[in-house]
Amino acid sequence: MILFDETIRQSTSDGVPFPKVLADKGIIPGIKVDKGAKPLALAADGETVTEGLDGLRERLAEYRDLGARFAKWRATYTITDELPSQYTIDVNADALARYAALCQEADIVPIVEPEVLMDGTHTIERASDVTAAVLVAVFHALYEERCSYEGLLLKPNMVLPGYDSPKQVSDEEIAEASVRCYRWVVPAAVPGIVFLSGGQSDEQATARLNAMNRMGPHPWELSFSYGRALQAAAQQAWKGDPSNRDAAQRAFYHRAKMNSLARFGKYSPDMERAA
Repeated sequence: MILFDETIRQSTSDGVPFPKVLADKGIIPGIKVDKGAKPLALAADGETVTEGLDGLRERLAEYRDLGARFAKWRATYTITDELPSQYTIDVNADALARYAALCQEADIVPIVEPEVLMDGTHTIERASDVTAAVLVAVFHALYEERCSYEGLLLKPNMVLPGYDSPKQVSDEEIAEASVRCYRWVVPAAVPGIVFLSGGQSDEQATARLNAMNRMGPHPWELSFSYGRALQAAAQQAWKGDPSNRDAAQRAFYHRAKMNSLARFGKYSPDMERAA
C-alpha cells in the first residue's frame, strides 16, 4: 500500500501508527516521495519534470524508520506528433534513476513510474514508439546510476491509443502491443511490471491486465499498482459516511479480487455480473 507523507505519520483512533497496522496484516507499507511534475524550463508547453530530489536521502531514512519498505516516483510525458522531446525524456530518466539509486542505498525498493499520458489523438503505434523510447532512456540511466534491476519494480503505462484517437482497438490488441513493447526494452532481470491504470475504467484496467497474463509466460511478473481503478468504486460506495463502511469494503474487495484473478489470467467479465 502506497502512503503519502501525511498518512504514513497518522495513527488509528486507538493510537496505532498506520504502517504498523498494515504490517501486522501482512501488507507492506510504501511511500510516495516525489513532489510532483512541474513545467520543464526551456521545453515545450505541456512538458514537465518531476521534482523532489533535494533532501531525498534524509527523507528516505526517516520514512524507513516510520515503516516504509518501498517508494514511488512518477514522471509524466505528453504525446503529440512532436512530443515528448528527447530533452524531456532524458531529464526525467536521470531524475528517476537518481531517485532509484537513493532508494536502494536506503534499503528501500524503488517503484520507477514513467507514465506516458493517455490524453490525445495518437495511435497505438505512436504510443508504442514513445513508450519504448522513454523506457530505453530510463533503463540506460538506471544502469549508469549503478542501480540493481533485480531490486526495483517498473510501473509503466499500458500501450494504448489516445482517448480521443479515432482509431480505438480491442483489449487484446492493447495487450499484444504492450507486451511486445516491453519485450523490446525491459530487461528480464526486472522482477515485476506493475501497471498504473491512468484514466482507464475499472473493468478495462482489469481486462487488459488479464489479456496480457493470458499471453504468458513472460520474463517478468505482470501485476497491478492501480489507484483510481481500485479505489473509485469504494469511494463511491463510502461517500465519507461511516454507515457505508461495509459497502465500501465490499466494493474494494471485489475490485481487488478481480485484479488478483487478472494477475494470473483467470479473470472473466462474467465475474463482474455475478458479483
